[in-house]
Amino acid sequence: MAIEQGPPTADNPWPVALLGAKLRDWIDRLGTAWVEGEITQWNVAGGNVYGKLKDVEVDATVSFSIWSSVRSRVPADLKQGARVVAAVKPNYWVKGGSLTMQVVEMKHVGLGDLLERLERLRRTLAEEGLFDPSRKKRLPFLPHRIGLITGKDSDAEKDVKRNAQLRWPQVEFRTVHTAVQGERAVGEVTAAIVELDADPEVDVIIVARGGGDFQNLLGFSDEGLVRTAAAATTPIVSAIGHEADRPILDEVADLRASTPTDAAKRVVPDVAEELANVRQARARLGLRLSHTLSVEADRIAALRSRPALASTAWLVDTRAEEVARDLSRARELLDRRLERSHSEVGHLTGRLRALSPRDTLRRGYAIVQRTDGGVVRGTEDLDGATPVHVTLGAGTATGTLEPEGPGPDGSGA
Repeated sequence: MAIEQGPPTADNPWPVALLGAKLRDWIDRLGTAWVEGEITQWNVAGGNVYGKLKDVEVDATVSFSIWSSVRSRVPADLKQGARVVAAVKPNYWVKGGSLTMQVVEMKHVGLGDLLERLERLRRTLAEEGLFDPSRKKRLPFLPHRIGLITGKDSDAEKDVKRNAQLRWPQVEFRTVHTAVQGERAVGEVTAAIVELDADPEVDVIIVARGGGDFQNLLGFSDEGLVRTAAAATTPIVSAIGHEADRPILDEVADLRASTPTDAAKRVVPDVAEELANVRQARARLGLRLSHTLSVEADRIAALRSRPALASTAWLVDTRAEEVARDLSRARELLDRRLERSHSEVGHLTGRLRALSPRDTLRRGYAIVQRTDGGVVRGTEDLDGATPVHVTLGAGTATGTLEPEGPGPDGSGA
């Protein structure tokens, strides 16, 4: 049956073989391309290698195959988790309808390239202030519960817990086991940081791993993981345990520990050491208090030995003389005051007597009043024989008055 190569239509469709052949021919024209990624699957079968290569930044994966003839020319230490560059040639298998990347050449990513990328990221984060000491949070003096992110049954986990509990037996842990290398490490460690940061009972978070080669630690320099750690509100301790090449997580963490053991020692205080410090502080306080009391006792003794306090009789004697002087002066002043007052009273008495109506009456005058109390000033105040009451200088008298005629001054009397 001849294969019709005209434009496919519903009435004249292409056979599957024709479509596969066209895809194969078109893909073959792409030639060889160099790509970079991380090996996430590495299976050896019959001398050939079948694996998957994952993009280092986004979620994209392709399958690849290395035939036995090529495998002898690639590094023998390639394995899952390695970061590589590879020359691949797309290959479409018509019979199976699958697309694979046939590896022509593969090698480790150059260390210089990786370091350059990390340095660019390091500079970017530094310019954003994520490395500034001012933004780093203080660790609690005695954490009630420690969040631990590490590999399951790892030496790092054992070192942290053993050393922390030796220093403070009551310390508690909440452990989240994650992958600490490979394609799952970044996502799992990032999720663990978010989970522990959201737990209000976790006072500090330790990310621990027992060292490793440079490429195995690349996940701890991942930008997403580092930014998640920087955004956490709970203090984070980085205990990756790698002195030669420090991951970027060490720069962002609130505290960097050289090893998991060092992390335990720096996060948890030593109960024996703290008890010794308490004893020393109490001893210093006791000495300081004893010295203060001794100084004050000497000061009181010195004050009591002064002449002013040695005998108190002088206080009474001095005050007695002052009281006698004040009493004498008070008597003198009182006498003067009484004398002046007596003189003033005599003077006022004289004035009062001079102005008194009774003294006028004593000189021979009298006050004549009718029985109704009215004063008789002239004959016009008399109505015939009028009963009157007369007040004299010494005593009173009653009688009757009759008008006679005007007196020498023209008034009646």
